[in-house]
Amino acid sequence: MTASKDTLLEHYQAIADISARMRALAQSKQWDDLLTLGQQYHAAVDKLRLLGPLDTEDRAARRDLLVRILDDDAQIRKLVAPELDRLGHLLGTIKRQRTVLQTYYSTVRPQ
Repeated sequence: MTASKDTLLEHYQAIADISARMRALAQSKQWDDLLTLGQQYHAAVDKLRLLGPLDTEDRAARRDLLVRILDDDAQIRKLVAPELDRLGHLLGTIKRQRTVLQTYYSTVRPQ
């Protein structure tokens, strides 16, 4: 295996490690840290696009890493969905309260 292949597989491994850490953060509801690590994840994936393809013999190793990454992604989405729903509800409530206040103030202090 050449150095470039090692680097490519190592990069897939690094992405898999990041996704595992993201999953752990989602499980412990550390949303700010999850977002920060998500930026690193996207940067690593963008860098991956610049690297060359793997040989057939290395595809099995990549496949195993991709399965781990996709499993982590599915679990993260499952853990994040309730939090996103909660935030959506809060934003909706805030928007309704703001509308009520604007309506109230426009009737109290006509322009």
